[in-house]
Amino acid sequence: MITVDALPGPFVFDPRRAALVMIDMQRDFIEPGGFGATLGNDVSLLAPVVPAAVELVAWARQRGLLIVHTKECHRPDLADCPSAKRSRGLPSLRIGDAGPMGRILIDGEPGADFVAALAPQAGDIVIRKPGKGAFYATDLHGILKDHSITSLVFGGVTTEVCVQTTMREANDRGYDSLLVEEATGSYFAQFKQAAIEMIRAQGGIVGWTARLGALREA
Repeated sequence: MITVDALPGPFVFDPRRAALVMIDMQRDFIEPGGFGATLGNDVSLLAPVVPAAVELVAWARQRGLLIVHTKECHRPDLADCPSAKRSRGLPSLRIGDAGPMGRILIDGEPGADFVAALAPQAGDIVIRKPGKGAFYATDLHGILKDHSITSLVFGGVTTEVCVQTTMREANDRGYDSLLVEEATGSYFAQFKQAAIEMIRAQGGIVGWTARLGALREA
């Protein structure tokens, strides 16, 4: 068993029954010219998440956790992208439009792929998700059950949207979840902090949070 110094209390898990879920570390969200930038965000704010996420993945591999990477993307015909999602806001480019890294958030396009430092390795699981939550319209729950997974460790972007949504979905399905604070990020620092506090509030109503250093020491 591994015990992590976390909030609101220690996070204890069996690495043989745990998975790291790295949420949406994609070029479209992290690099200039992608979907995050088209929404008017400063994508450089997510740059520090990458090395922390790399360290978290290495930590998980060393301890034998199953590694899961999610990517938010849609079919080329946009059949899985509801108009309420595609038409929302005033981005300079909408989902499916051609951008500097190919069509925005379309599976198979360069922008929808992972940043190079976090490319999946053999044996990793890749989940293509059309929504914000990684359990919606995917096989994630079944895959985790097939691997007898009961605990999840999270990193990825953005904290208050896809990461928090997936953690709430995981809670409803009976998983214990830990969010690693440096390995997640937002375009809005106050949103990240608020999401972290919501996750661990009320005795861990959604899950636990911990610093990367606490995992190193666990």
